[in-house]
Amino acid sequence: MNKVKVVKRFFHAPQKQSYFLFGPHGTGKSLFLKFYYPKAKFIDLLDDAVQFEYTRNPENLKHLLAAMRDNDVLIIDEVQKAPNLLSSIHKMMEDQSLPRVQYVLTGSSARKLKAGGADLLGGRALVKTMHPFMASELESAFDLKHALKNGLLPVIFNSDDPKNALAAYINVYLQQEVRQEGIVRNLSAFTRFLEAMSYSHAEILNLANISRECQVKRSTLDSYYEILEDLLLGFSIRSFKKNNRKSTVESSKFYFFDSGVFKALRPAGPLDDPDHAEGSALEGLVAQHLRAWAQYMDQGSEIYFWRTRAGNEVDFIIYGPENFIAIEVKKNSTIHPSDLSGLKSFKEDYPTSICVLLYGGSNIEKRGDILCLPLESFLPELTPENNMNFIKKYFQAQAGRI
Repeated sequence: MNKVKVVKRFFHAPQKQSYFLFGPHGTGKSLFLKFYYPKAKFIDLLDDAVQFEYTRNPENLKHLLAAMRDNDVLIIDEVQKAPNLLSSIHKMMEDQSLPRVQYVLTGSSARKLKAGGADLLGGRALVKTMHPFMASELESAFDLKHALKNGLLPVIFNSDDPKNALAAYINVYLQQEVRQEGIVRNLSAFTRFLEAMSYSHAEILNLANISRECQVKRSTLDSYYEILEDLLLGFSIRSFKKNNRKSTVESSKFYFFDSGVFKALRPAGPLDDPDHAEGSALEGLVAQHLRAWAQYMDQGSEIYFWRTRAGNEVDFIIYGPENFIAIEVKKNSTIHPSDLSGLKSFKEDYPTSICVLLYGGSNIEKRGDILCLPLESFLPELTPENNMNFIKKYFQAQAGRI
């Protein structure tokens, strides 16, 4: 496959407004900021000596700031390594005698900031997120099979040995973020929890069942799940319940943030179903794209799923000021009537919605009120700039052929 060294990201840096930039390790936060702000002052808290200096003497930051000018940019990388700096930064923001600089604070974990009672600068800074690559960012370098197997983390994408790179990536999280920070007392139990969670990827979350599988107390498991989200390794989407006509489930649906991380955590043995794992990876790949698209676009669109207690289900509901789109994901190369049943049920309840089946085939079709679109057409066209307009155009074009 094609390798790329520099990719133009969809993330738009706020102008002049200070902001936090969160994202898991390896999503390219530091590289982006160094490229975007070549003249910025950069404090790297991953450097032990630098971290020690500012943890011991946070007032040194004020001395540094005093030598800067209005509208300069100060980047503090991995700010969770020295959470006490936030109170100093907050005071400096309010000190009218100091230069009015733009603070850019990156973080790969929100846990220590929350544990330290940090208020994220009292609302004086925006909160933004950097995601793994989107297919449309990679353009011709995107390969669906590679993305399903190895994910789209920039730090993994250009690796000559992505399998071992992913294993090392997960080990770094376990050793540096979990063990060294003392987040959990029993690392082996947390490792079992991560493996068990891999079976919940793209599934409705049932922590009671996972607790039994891991042989971990439910209260401990709840804290493990909170850690998983605080470390930005996973996320959940809620059930769509607006104007319900049918009774729907209450629980949320879980995804790891990257399909490659999921595949690295998911066991693959003679008793494990490879087809189910591939289907989960595909749905998760779409989920991470939709999440990145919605957050980069920042126009109020939310991602949900829909499942009735009778068993009808749609993987994703995109709901926002300009969008009401239901999306079902299937890996089949051909379209079966059963693939459309959930979308048909949803359309009955929400006739104004646009219903889309993403599948593994190559033809764009319209089956009744449902647009059937190849995944390899959908993912490369999904960009924050187009606000799903390409789906609406496909839908209208197919309607014109009938």
